[in-house]
Amino acid sequence: MKLINFKKAIINCLLILLIFTLDRVSKIYILNLAEINNSIDIYVNSYLNLYLIWNKGIAFGIFSFDQNLAYNLITILIIIIIFIILLMIVNSNDFKVYFLIFIFGGSLGNLFDRLYYTAVPDFFDFHINNFHWFIFNVADIFISFGVICLIFVELILNKKDKNEIE
Repeated sequence: MKLINFKKAIINCLLILLIFTLDRVSKIYILNLAEINNSIDIYVNSYLNLYLIWNKGIAFGIFSFDQNLAYNLITILIIIIIFIILLMIVNSNDFKVYFLIFIFGGSLGNLFDRLYYTAVPDFFDFHINNFHWFIFNVADIFISFGVICLIFVELILNKKDKNEIE
């Protein structure tokens, strides 16, 4: 039994490391391009540009502050949330653990940037004509995918549980 739990822990750690690494490699690549070219504004196709911005807020630039106190309080809040997600991963016994791992791995990537650069580099700019979505990075993709999957699972499971009661 403990061997299975150990294997599960190793697999979970490897997934978190993979997500973190994918995020770091993509950011390092973009930052190296920015250093060479002095900026990043690359047209990829009619729906995607690579455009480097520095995000001091949380998801998609929400709550961006220039004040150190507000930035530090948000960073502490993010660390607390990451710790709670870690506890949820440790206590999870079903497939939802993988969605939590997506959120956790992406969150670690963005936390690293907050602590190392004091801002998170975002660079994917999806748009349709002049309507631009938030600019985001690989970590944000994993976080968003994990959250969306958890929401769908909860909606489906709650609906299933509700139908079983009736």
